[in-house]
Amino acid sequence: MKITTKPVLLASILVSAFGIMSTAHAADEATPAAAPAVAAAEPASPNSFSSNIGFFSDYTFRGISYTKERGAVQGGFDYSHSSGLYAGVWASNVNHDALFGNTVELDLYGGYLHQFTPDVGINVGFLQFFYPDNNHAGTNGVGGSPNTTELNAAVTYKWFTLKESYAVTNFFGLNNAAGGNGDSRGSSYTELNFNYKVPALYDINLAAHVGHQTVHNYSSLNYTDWLVGVNKDFSIAGSTGWNAGLNYTTTNANDNLYVDASGFKTGDDRVIGYIKRTF
Repeated sequence: MKITTKPVLLASILVSAFGIMSTAHAADEATPAAAPAVAAAEPASPNSFSSNIGFFSDYTFRGISYTKERGAVQGGFDYSHSSGLYAGVWASNVNHDALFGNTVELDLYGGYLHQFTPDVGINVGFLQFFYPDNNHAGTNGVGGSPNTTELNAAVTYKWFTLKESYAVTNFFGLNNAAGGNGDSRGSSYTELNFNYKVPALYDINLAAHVGHQTVHNYSSLNYTDWLVGVNKDFSIAGSTGWNAGLNYTTTNANDNLYVDASGFKTGDDRVIGYIKRTF
């Protein structure tokens, strides 16, 4: 059996501030001696919106490549509320050999974020992977749909985030018809992420990650992935919100199983460069 699993979205939620400008009213002309009356500033909106777009040398998620190092264009829209609720949508191209002939991935997500202190926070939510091409797993597409729903929970302490994701549907189409060993509901991914800005190194951001994927009823597909990287926030001609970086990632995934339809080993090590902007 040749199969690949799902490669993104580490992801984190990008939010930009949305301000409301206050207006000043002119003084009453009938009372020139009076001081100008200024309206009270309107309260800040509890709603925040942002968008993002990026260009990547490869689309790699959980260490597994989905574009065969041929590049990816990715972007999305995010909404957050001052209560901690958030939601978003994100999309990327995928190579047709990587996931049963599908060429587009669309992710929908939402959840609740709460900071107990500046150093300690929690995040609970869901992530829905959707493939509009609707090409299914297995020979001649007789297997399950690759559309997958995960629930997740994370806790952050300073620079560290521990996160658990749990599939409540079959894992990217893997079921008895496609894999021959039963359903894959209950698959999970555990990850520890580290992010730290180093002021002494021109505000370079350091990133590190380790994660372990387990596939329910298909233990031969279990693997661990690692990532180290550097990135930097910057502006171009007064245009802010830019970020660029380099990541090195690798896995111990079985090369005989994590291989696409053309024979490309999707779990091999690779260096990924990117540039993106958040608006």
